[in-house]
Amino acid sequence: MANELVVIEKSKALDVFKSSNSVEDIISKIESEVNSFVNDVNTDKGRKEIKSLAYRVAQSKTYLDGLGKDLVAELKEIPKLIDANRKTVRDRLDTLRDKVRQPLTEWEAEQERIKMEAKHAEALEMNTEIDKENARHLALRIETDHEIALFMNEKRDRDLAEAKAEAERQQIAHEEEIKRQAAEAARLEAERKAQQEKEAAELKAKQEIEAAAQRERDAKEAQERAEREKLEAIERAKQEAKAAQERADQEKQVAIEDERKKAHEAEQARLAEEERKRQEDAKRQEDKEHRRKYNQETLQELVSNGFDEKLATEFIKLVASNQIPHMTMNY
Repeated sequence: MANELVVIEKSKALDVFKSSNSVEDIISKIESEVNSFVNDVNTDKGRKEIKSLAYRVAQSKTYLDGLGKDLVAELKEIPKLIDANRKTVRDRLDTLRDKVRQPLTEWEAEQERIKMEAKHAEALEMNTEIDKENARHLALRIETDHEIALFMNEKRDRDLAEAKAEAERQQIAHEEEIKRQAAEAARLEAERKAQQEKEAAELKAKQEIEAAAQRERDAKEAQERAEREKLEAIERAKQEAKAAQERADQEKQVAIEDERKKAHEAEQARLAEEERKRQEDAKRQEDKEHRRKYNQETLQELVSNGFDEKLATEFIKLVASNQIPHMTMNY
């Protein structure tokens, strides 16, 4: 299973890297898939998915960059192949030209040899005739000299014709060489322009790749920053929730302490009130007992002095309750 987010057919790689729009479409496709991804760092599965997507983006970068690098290497080999094939064309066609012309070249050489042999034989025959006919030496010499002169003139004319033909061949060769040099100059100029265009395209491709790499780094930094800010926000929320919980716990504890204090104070107040009531009851009981004792002593004293006990009891009650003016019980 491929880890790249995009796959390009090798036959279409050159068309892709020659077009900024094609490269932008590929990057946009990767960015769209990344932007549509919902990350979740709170689960093991979510963290693995984030790691997997980041790895696939890195693999896509390596894949695309390697594809472009291989393409540049292949393009650099093309001029070498063209020069090698040009040399092959020149060498093979030169050989083929010589092979095609070989029979004619041999025939021309053979004809020249036959012609020279014929002329040589003719000259020998003429010399032989001169020797045989010494008697006619003078007349024949004149005739021979005349023929030799004609022969020499003919040879001179032939040499001149051959020289002219050679000069024409050289002129044609010179013109062909000029044409070849002009064609070579045009070819070199075309190659120079092609090289400039190729270098410009390579520079542009390099700049586009660097720009894409920069955008990738910026996107990665933005994602890392967003993840960092998200983690920081989560941590702040946790800290704030913890602080709020601690404040709530403290407030709850304070409320509990207040309630406990209030309950303690209420209990102390109740105990104090009960103690006060007890003391008051005790004091009333003691006072009552004190009064009863005093009343009893007063009653005994009145009875011992001849008062009726029942009347004396009623008299004491009236005095104790301040029912009789100007009289009080001195307890």
